[in-house]
Amino acid sequence: MNTLDPRKASPLTLGLRILSSLKNPSYRLYLVATIAHFAAMSMQIFTSPLLIYRLTGSKALLGTMSLVSAAPMILISIFGGAIADRLPKKKILIAGLIGSAIVSVFIGLSLSTGLLNRENPSSWWILFASSAVQGIILGLMMPALQAIIPEIVSRDQLMNAIALNTTGMNVLQLLAPGIAGPVIDRFNFHAVYFTMTALYIVAAAFILFISTKKQIIAAGSKIMADIQQGFQYIRKDSLILLILAFTLIATVLSMPYQQLLPVFYDDILKIGATGGGLLMMVSGFGALTGSLILAALPNKKRGAILLFSGIVSGIALVIFSFSSYLYLSLVFIFFLGLGQTFRMTIGSALLQAYAQGAYMGRVMSILNIQWGFMSLATFFAGIIAERVDVQWVLGSLAMLLIALSLVFIFFSSNIRKVD
Repeated sequence: MNTLDPRKASPLTLGLRILSSLKNPSYRLYLVATIAHFAAMSMQIFTSPLLIYRLTGSKALLGTMSLVSAAPMILISIFGGAIADRLPKKKILIAGLIGSAIVSVFIGLSLSTGLLNRENPSSWWILFASSAVQGIILGLMMPALQAIIPEIVSRDQLMNAIALNTTGMNVLQLLAPGIAGPVIDRFNFHAVYFTMTALYIVAAAFILFISTKKQIIAAGSKIMADIQQGFQYIRKDSLILLILAFTLIATVLSMPYQQLLPVFYDDILKIGATGGGLLMMVSGFGALTGSLILAALPNKKRGAILLFSGIVSGIALVIFSFSSYLYLSLVFIFFLGLGQTFRMTIGSALLQAYAQGAYMGRVMSILNIQWGFMSLATFFAGIIAERVDVQWVLGSLAMLLIALSLVFIFFSSNIRKVD
């Protein structure tokens, strides 16, 4: 494939390159569906931790809610990958989105009827139960959501398609918290959950009309044997194994801050839900900037960029963790969003470019396990934060991320040299 150097390309040529995947009508439908899905998820990522913290005031319960979703996500993702390799991915996605809509409308009704409220201190179990169900749903559908992309676009369009998809996700990360925060302050939490319900239904409707150019279905009769073969394939392919290892480590060490942000909103920066929405918007703007850069870049030195994203995220998180000044926090949460987008987009693109098609769902399911382990790390971070200042907890994780990223840079030439 001929690639353009962004430094030499005209603005028009560069813009056409960034939007090249949109020529595919099925990809356009997929993109709208994922934007609606990510809008709902962005609202949930912002709203659920704040709701549990407002209900209980407990940092430990903030972390525990992550654990509740982590356990099913880790276990179910393995099966979700094997299922995605055996069944039509569209059906898996539609079922998962409808399931998410049911969970969201249940929480909305619980809030609006008073079943879930601060005056009923034990009602937080409803959020825990819904978090567990949502973990199961995500474990089943997320491998299919990623593995379906090669069935829609050609191999040389994968990086662009994934980057555009990440751009859409980041636009919503930019906008959704900025909408959810004021909605919470003005109308309360139930309005956000009803909005999420509508977005999930919209996403399912658009997935329904996608036409795939091919269906990559793995042969086999026993799902446990498929799972075992998937692990054997990953173990034998050193590049795939190292990319998965790095993305897992970087996610586990850099992402727990998101669940603990309500402590910063209410106790450290003292900015409330609306100010918290502003923080998340700036993080989303950093992520959007990163995804637009990646959509324009040619497929060169992607492995090196992936590894250096760990350094960027680590440094940004160290400074953000210890900052008690809003403007300083805004600057470095921007770079947090930037580094995380580089990691997520490039990691996913490399796996989908270099993994064999028949194993794609299982490879992507292992990638998605990172979110379960991130939730597990958030649980322990929340427990420790009850006794140790939360700023030191997150800052220590960030320092460890910097150290391990340097280890990969110096000792993992397999990743560093890959395009």
